[in-house]
Amino acid sequence: MATQLTAPTRAGLGATLRAKRRILASAFVGTTIEWYDFYLYGTASALVFNKQFFPDASPLVGILASFATYAVGFVARPLGGVIAGHLGDRIGRKALLVWSLLTMGVASTLIGVLPNYAAIGILAVAGLVLLRLIQGLSAGAEWGGSALLSVEHAPAGQRGFFGSFTQVGSAAGMLLATGAYALAQAFLTTDQFQAFGWRIPFLFSGALVLVGLWIRLGVTDAEEFTAVQEQDRVVARPVVRVLREHPRGILVTVGLRLVQPAIYTLMTVYILGYLKDRREDTASGLTAILIVSAIGLFSGPFWGWLSDRIGRKRIAVGAAIGVAVLIWPFFWFLDHGNLAFLPLVLLVGMNILHDAIYGPQAAWFAEQFPTELRYSGVSFGYQVGTVLSAAITPLVAASLLQAGGGQPWLVCGWFVFLAILTTAAALAAKDPARGRAAQTALTEAS
Repeated sequence: MATQLTAPTRAGLGATLRAKRRILASAFVGTTIEWYDFYLYGTASALVFNKQFFPDASPLVGILASFATYAVGFVARPLGGVIAGHLGDRIGRKALLVWSLLTMGVASTLIGVLPNYAAIGILAVAGLVLLRLIQGLSAGAEWGGSALLSVEHAPAGQRGFFGSFTQVGSAAGMLLATGAYALAQAFLTTDQFQAFGWRIPFLFSGALVLVGLWIRLGVTDAEEFTAVQEQDRVVARPVVRVLREHPRGILVTVGLRLVQPAIYTLMTVYILGYLKDRREDTASGLTAILIVSAIGLFSGPFWGWLSDRIGRKRIAVGAAIGVAVLIWPFFWFLDHGNLAFLPLVLLVGMNILHDAIYGPQAAWFAEQFPTELRYSGVSFGYQVGTVLSAAITPLVAASLLQAGGGQPWLVCGWFVFLAILTTAAALAAKDPARGRAAQTALTEAS
């Protein structure tokens, strides 16, 4: 006889389902807004900041200085991660997420009204660096909390899928940031865009933050974490403990953050300036990034879902090797290929290779650490790995291109090196999902 659900039971299930949906919405919308703000800066670094804040420098020095201020935000992210990890493992994930979103929105809005070098001289550069530092601190706090909030609320066997909604926020943020600049360039002349149009996307951030705060204020920490507080298992110095007791987890998370954010930064930031200098093309890159960012809204959850079924490790290893192979024909294509096919090329690099590593990361990183040290562990490893890859990728690529006499072979070699390190980290990582997948297969076979 079929079991009949009572009205209170149905109401309870409905409330639980609504709570899960709000958690996923919080992870997706919150990280979308955070990354929208963060990526706006990267796009502006490639397109306008060299002229707005470094007008007296040569073209090469100007773009290097612009990318150096871009890197400042990444350098601040480990500090933001350490602070948030310490507080998040003690007082909870939600509180840190509200403050990180508010801080990022304020910093981005202020960049939108910051006078340029022609107006206030060196103070403009100082202000730009300071606001970028604040963005970095906020981004460092954001990812770990959002990832854990979604993963710790996930049903058994669905952590990869739930965690991917935090990851998808990156693609959605890039989609919004790139779309905002594409619209500004489409409706304004070049002079208008350089004079004031680049500021509009930054000012739009304020409205987005209000939406994100409304969603995030309505979520709660997961039972998995509240149990730590109730059982008096809160650690006084979680960052110190995780570094001392879980060095393997830290090294694994750092290693898994090497080639993935580097290829992301190359294909979404660096190529904009590269195509402008080599092909005098400023539209093809933005269009292609818009397309693959939209596809990323679906490819990220797909890879998270797949990792729940076959394990995270084999997916990451295959993707890292794929990046090492793809990078060589990729640069040839940028120099000689028909740019009408750039979206297809970026689809392979971003939606297949990049997203295969990135989609399952929230769940995979959380699985490397115990609950009471998890925020500190995932934040520290994630942000340090990002500094060693994405933060310096535009600067390293520009420098290696110059050192190679304008030929990209040294840049390609750099990416092969990062891919080898990521492969080693993936092989060393714990992969509980693979064990669950194998157990499920055995059960079905019997």
